[in-house]
Amino acid sequence: MVRLLIPRECAPGETRVAATPETVRRLCGRGARVGLESGAGASAGFPDHDYREAGAELHPEAGLPWEEADGVLCVQPPGPAALERLRPGAVLVGLLSPYGATELSDRLTGREVSAVALELLPRISRAQSMDVLSSQANIAGYKAVLLGAAALDRYVPMLMTAAGTIQPSRVLILGAGVAGLQALATARRLGGVVYVSDVRPAVKEQVESLGGRFIEPPQEEERPAEVGGYARQATEAFLEAQRIQLAEQLALADLVICTAQVPGRPAPRLISEAMLDGMRPGSVVVDLAVAQGGNCFGTLPGTTVERRGVKLIGADALPCSVANHASALYARNVAALVEHLLGEEGFRIDPEDPILAGCLLTHAGACLRRDVVFGATEPAAPVSSPPAPSLR
Repeated sequence: MVRLLIPRECAPGETRVAATPETVRRLCGRGARVGLESGAGASAGFPDHDYREAGAELHPEAGLPWEEADGVLCVQPPGPAALERLRPGAVLVGLLSPYGATELSDRLTGREVSAVALELLPRISRAQSMDVLSSQANIAGYKAVLLGAAALDRYVPMLMTAAGTIQPSRVLILGAGVAGLQALATARRLGGVVYVSDVRPAVKEQVESLGGRFIEPPQEEERPAEVGGYARQATEAFLEAQRIQLAEQLALADLVICTAQVPGRPAPRLISEAMLDGMRPGSVVVDLAVAQGGNCFGTLPGTTVERRGVKLIGADALPCSVANHASALYARNVAALVEHLLGEEGFRIDPEDPILAGCLLTHAGACLRRDVVFGATEPAAPVSSPPAPSLR
C-alpha cells in the first residue's frame, strides 16, 4: 500500500493545501494510505474532521512520519529538515520553483528523491487534467479583475440612470493565456468593453469568442509562434514595436491587466514609465507578473502604488486569496497525476513517460533538468499560457 503524506504548508502567505477531503477519498479509493498534518487544510476552509471522515490519518503538528512516506504531496517545497528525513526513492510532487533551485536540487539528489516539478508539466492532451498552472492562472485572472474594479474610480458596466448614461469602462488585457482569457471573461461579465493584446495572432479566435476585441500585433517579418502549448519568447525588437502600439491603447484604458510571464526569466517589461505618464489619472494597472519583475514599470509585489493618479497593483500570489477553490482545483490536478503514477506495487517512475519526461526534476540521485536548475540552455518560454477549455 502506497503511503502519501500531506504536510501543512510552511511558506509565508501560502494558504493552499495539496489535498482536499474530496481527493483524499479519491486516493484512498485507489488503495493509498493518506496521512495529513493536523491543520493542513484549515486556511483553505477544510477542517480536520472532514479529512478524517474521508479516510485520512491525522498526525500532530510537526509530527508527520517523513521516513515512512512513499510520496509527499505539497504546494511549495517542505523545509530542509523535512526533506532530509525522506527515504531514498520517495516521490515529491509540488510547485518546486525549479528555475535556479540549485540548493533544492542538491538536497533532493542527495536523498535520491524523485521530484516532480509541476511548473514543468508538458502541455499535452494527456496531461490536461494535471495542469496546475492553468487551474491557478484561471483564479489569478478572475481575482485580478475584481481587484482592479474595486480600485477603479468609475463603474465597470454601462448604466442608464435618471441622471444620464454612464459609459462602460475600457479594459485592456496584456496576454491571452489562461489568466488573460479568464480576466477577459470576468471583465465582460462585469460589463466592461475589453481589448486584448497578445504577441500571437493565433489567439484572436479565442479572444473574440469571449466577446473581446483583439489588438493585432505589430507587423514584423517573424512573429512569435507557439510550441508545445507555450508561446515562444518574443524578440526585443518585436516587444518594442508592441510597446509603441500599446501606448495609444493605454491612454484610452481605465483598467489594465498584465499577465505576460516567461518561466525562469524576468517578465517582459511592456508598460514603460513614459507610457504610464500618458494614462488617465484614476485608472488602474494590475500586474500579475510582478513577482518576476513585472510587466509594468513601478509595480511592487503585494503593494498598491499610486503614481500621478494611476494605481499600480502588484498582484502576486492571487490564488492564495481564493484558497478554497484554488486548493480544490490544485488537489484534483495533483490527484490525477498521482493516479497516473500509481501501479500495483507503488509508484512507477519512468523518465521516458511523456508526462514525466519534462517535469521529473530529480530521480535516482541525478538532476534530470539541469537546463532548468543550472540554466545550461534556454528553457521554453511561455509569454502567456494556453487558453483554458473551460472558458469556451
